[in-house]
Amino acid sequence: MTALTSIEGIAYEFPETVVTSQQIEDRLGPAVQKFGFEPGYFEALTGIKERRIWGDEMKPSDAATRAAEKLLETAGIDRDEIGCIVNTSVCRDYIEPSVACLVHGNLQLPSSCLNFDVSNACLGFVNGIHIIDALMKTKQIKYGLIVNGECSGHSLESTLKLMTSPEADLDTFRENFATLTLGSGAVAMLLAREDVAKEGHIVRGAVSRADTRYNRICVGEIDQSQMRSDPQTMLKAGVELCIETWKDATEVIPGWSSQGIDVVAPHQVSIKHTQAMCDAVGLDMAKVFLSIQTTGNIGPAGVPVSMLMAEEQGRLKRGDYLALLGVGSGLNCMVMGVDW
Repeated sequence: MTALTSIEGIAYEFPETVVTSQQIEDRLGPAVQKFGFEPGYFEALTGIKERRIWGDEMKPSDAATRAAEKLLETAGIDRDEIGCIVNTSVCRDYIEPSVACLVHGNLQLPSSCLNFDVSNACLGFVNGIHIIDALMKTKQIKYGLIVNGECSGHSLESTLKLMTSPEADLDTFRENFATLTLGSGAVAMLLAREDVAKEGHIVRGAVSRADTRYNRICVGEIDQSQMRSDPQTMLKAGVELCIETWKDATEVIPGWSSQGIDVVAPHQVSIKHTQAMCDAVGLDMAKVFLSIQTTGNIGPAGVPVSMLMAEEQGRLKRGDYLALLGVGSGLNCMVMGVDW
């Protein structure tokens, strides 16, 4: 019999330093005036009030290790039983070795524990769940750990300098605007095979679809620590891909429907993007748990952070049908159903 996978626990960590959208807007002062934007435009356009930023000394592996240690302190399992650790962060300490390798060493996990990174823009964490689920189904491991550490402070600062330079024009502003939505944070998730699970938050299935005609409309530059994008094209193409993925999910994932879903934990670029996706698939926006107002866009970490925040605030309860949803640069879309 195929083994099922349970989400056993989630833990997140955030920096203490808060950067508000008003502070960013103040930094952009001359550019805002030059291009004719109204005061308060940034928060009005994105829904982001603030985000958090680590200090320069924080590395993605350090942030991810913090979240993992916090989770494992209360997990009640022997670390030697963890069969795989997957890191899914966009940010990296080095080109090599993998961030997962660094966190594996920090946590002193056993030599038998697989460790590798999954890089798929903002879909990485959901991809990580899917991979661990496959290892569980074939009974190769009993426990799996997914980690993520995002450190976007350098990208934010680099982009602010670019956008306030005398050479910056309106195209520069538009192409780099998405970087200003980024926030920092870390998260870890423990998954267990059904026969050793305690919590029983069962992963029911996932569907992924790609439209790589748009593989250059959002590009993160390694050497310049900047992200250039075409927001309007990405929104339109992302919604179209979401519709296709959602339709296929109704045929593949048990119980998947706009009416049957109780809570949605999405990847969040802006509230406008999330609303557009909900409208496109006929999903009530009231079912969506939003965290972006205070976290900013934390990339792949956004989905698991929203899951835990929703539970902490009483929005997600045992017995609910939880939908995980995201569209990432590439373009790729993935949806996943969880019986909470």
